[in-house]
Amino acid sequence: MKRILGILRSPAVKWAFLAIALGFAAWFVASRWPEIVAALARLPLWALLVALLACAVYVALTLQSWRGILHDLGHPIGIRPAVALFGVSQLGKYIPGGVWNIAAAADLGRAHGIPARHSVAAMTLALLISLVSGVGIGALGFVLAPTPALADWAWLMWFGVPLLVLLVPPVMNRLIGFAWRLLRLEPLDGSIAGRTGGTLSTRGVGAATAWAALAWVVAGIAVAVLAIGLGAPATWHTVVQCIGGYALAWVIGFLFVIAPAGAGVRELVLAAALAGTLASAEIVTLVLLSRLLLTAVDLGFAAAGAVETRIARRRMGAAR
Repeated sequence: MKRILGILRSPAVKWAFLAIALGFAAWFVASRWPEIVAALARLPLWALLVALLACAVYVALTLQSWRGILHDLGHPIGIRPAVALFGVSQLGKYIPGGVWNIAAAADLGRAHGIPARHSVAAMTLALLISLVSGVGIGALGFVLAPTPALADWAWLMWFGVPLLVLLVPPVMNRLIGFAWRLLRLEPLDGSIAGRTGGTLSTRGVGAATAWAALAWVVAGIAVAVLAIGLGAPATWHTVVQCIGGYALAWVIGFLFVIAPAGAGVRELVLAAALAGTLASAEIVTLVLLSRLLLTAVDLGFAAAGAVETRIARRRMGAAR
């Protein structure tokens, strides 16, 4: 990890990282463009706009969860610099490997006075909280609105329930210590923000988990709006099925680290979760649109972050 962070300090590598990330995002959209155009023709405009808004709220809530962990580690950060740091770093999701957004956040955090080890910890813990809460939301959604296509795999979901213990601060603090020793990173300060005997507080982890859980609900609502717009029944069963299905699809897609942002895997799981709710053609339309909208939102946050970074640098130059 130290070697990766050292390489990322090079300006040439920073530009290469941004170019590769944007290239992967553009490739995904371009490779499916004819299908996307056909999907847009079938969907009511209101559903598309509401889903796009929900996707933006989902990313904003995810940002807030990460920001809460960073604050708990002793680095409160305003919303504008948070968008600059989080937005640009999230482009790393589109590069196969699954860790580039974490490494990028560590490098970008230096400009805001955040030590690399704290940036790595905040992004890693935010991802862990998102994953664990996603498993919980997915399992709960499956219980309340079971999906016939995944019925044979239902038993696997219960293995994720014990993972909730990882959200207990003493357990998470020990996990941090073990991981940092394993990676040979400098330990985090055990008395951050005036606390002793631990790195993360119960309040901080609880707030970050609440933001993450709310993010999953909003993301599922975005999928439900698209599904209803394409002909699915406008019922609570559809909404719950979409919330649980999307959470599970994201978790499985993330764990498949060789795919950029879980591309392909996430869509396959989401399609299985919605089988029986929509016809096959509508399901294909939905999964393509859900990916397109989230990609557009990611690029939008990255663009806003890049603009904010440029403005901040100009201010610093004028102050000198």
